[in-house]
Amino acid sequence: MVKESVKHLNPYVPEQTLADLKSQYGLKKLVRLSANENAFGTSPEVAKALDKWHFSDANLYPDSNAEVLRKSIANRFGIDEDHLLFGNGLDEVIELLCRVILAPGDEVIDPALTFSEYQLHSQIEGAVIKRVALDNAGVLNLTAIKDQITARTKMIWLCNPNNPTGTFLAPTTIQSFLETVPESVTVIVDEAYIDFVGDKRASVIQLTKQFNNLVVLRTFSKAYGLANFRVGYAVCNPPLMSYLQATRLPYNLSTFAEIAATAAFKDTEFVNRVVETVVQERDKWHHFLMKQNLPFYESAANFIFFKAGDADRLHDYLLRNGYLVRNGLKTGWLRISIGKPEDNLAVQKLMADYFND
Repeated sequence: MVKESVKHLNPYVPEQTLADLKSQYGLKKLVRLSANENAFGTSPEVAKALDKWHFSDANLYPDSNAEVLRKSIANRFGIDEDHLLFGNGLDEVIELLCRVILAPGDEVIDPALTFSEYQLHSQIEGAVIKRVALDNAGVLNLTAIKDQITARTKMIWLCNPNNPTGTFLAPTTIQSFLETVPESVTVIVDEAYIDFVGDKRASVIQLTKQFNNLVVLRTFSKAYGLANFRVGYAVCNPPLMSYLQATRLPYNLSTFAEIAATAAFKDTEFVNRVVETVVQERDKWHHFLMKQNLPFYESAANFIFFKAGDADRLHDYLLRNGYLVRNGLKTGWLRISIGKPEDNLAVQKLMADYFND
């Protein structure tokens, strides 16, 4: 009754809610720095835009093509409107790509460590996963990835900046790699954290005009602070786009989500302030970790991945002091989202006391 590829999958286990953790540990305050959320919230323009929506339209289906948001994104990036696919978060887009492209026995090249959903949805489609280790600096090893390409390879995942290491590949490096990849292999570059690089030229969206086998993913969950609204999108060329649209669920983006994303996308001043603050705070984290002699990967995202010795113990210590960080991604390592300056400073003081006690 159930296909073999899903019989041994483990279901996603969400974090305990902050309310439950506060109750469990007797905390009055608990700051979540474990989910790479935008600590600086959402543009105030989002609330203004949503206030203008008429609740009397709640009985109507949303615009299935998200035309207003589609035009805004296409105009800014100078791309064809028909080259955009919207999803209920990037989770749905990742699932769609695997469903459309992969058949049982196809090979997928998936770096290790990277975002776990690439492997999950590839496995659901019965694909063979080929894991390729990162280099010593925690960067995607494109040379090793290229060496793993065979006649059965159908898909390559590149998270850039990479989650959880935060490391970044320049567009020119990715372009050189694409020139060596057969056109029969779809290369997916997930740019969920690209805004935090702090360079407007960091994206490879423009390379979709040159490479038909390139798909670029973007999200409103991170720099735009709309994780709760679930808006992600892909940029790619036909005929793949046509197949994706044919399999996409209709009305997968609510009117609320489109209104919020459109307003957030237009407020570049808010996003620029968020990015500027994150870059400054990230630099402070780098300096702090160097001072503490804690190994870490140089991040271009809104999080830092560092070696903590007994990570379980440090994780528990920070939790009991009101700060939740991400454990369990790699033995002995923790990932911490960059929070507000006062929270970053508080965590650093706690860690300094912990390691220097």
